[in-house]
Amino acid sequence: MPVALYLDTLLLVLVAAAAVNDLSSRRIPNLLLLSGLVGALVLHALSPEPGRALLACLGGAAVGLLVFLPFYLVRGMAAGDVKMMATVGAFTGPAVALNIAIVAWCAGGAMAIAIIVVRGRLRLALRNLWAILRPAMLRLPVAPAAAARRESAGSMPYGVAIAAGTIWVIISRYA
Repeated sequence: MPVALYLDTLLLVLVAAAAVNDLSSRRIPNLLLLSGLVGALVLHALSPEPGRALLACLGGAAVGLLVFLPFYLVRGMAAGDVKMMATVGAFTGPAVALNIAIVAWCAGGAMAIAIIVVRGRLRLALRNLWAILRPAMLRLPVAPAAAARRESAGSMPYGVAIAAGTIWVIISRYA
């Protein structure tokens, strides 16, 4: 199916551009993501079964948004990363979007550990993790003021992890 090849090619270009932007400026431009979303919608509309393809596009965008939204809500991820994953889902559909999210979580976890260790912030990261998990494990109320005062162990360009997950899953289709 030729539309699938165009979808995959455009998606790979999009995530590469987003990763480069995230690395250089720690931002993923909204215009880039909006352009990708429009491209995905147009290509899905040109598919042999446009109704089904557009439903998969919307379902994938919803899955991409919903799997990363909780991380944004607890301030563990930036909004651009969530929007990027929703755009990736619009290209791939819900099932593949979930696969990409899982691979991106693994890549992001490995990146986070490497960044924390290289920066010498492991003790702080573990202290922050305990502060997040402790109330849930002991069924204590969460103090919003305490969460706001917590020092960050560092940020990372999560768009790179999403790009890595996307590239891995898309390339493995053709291998």
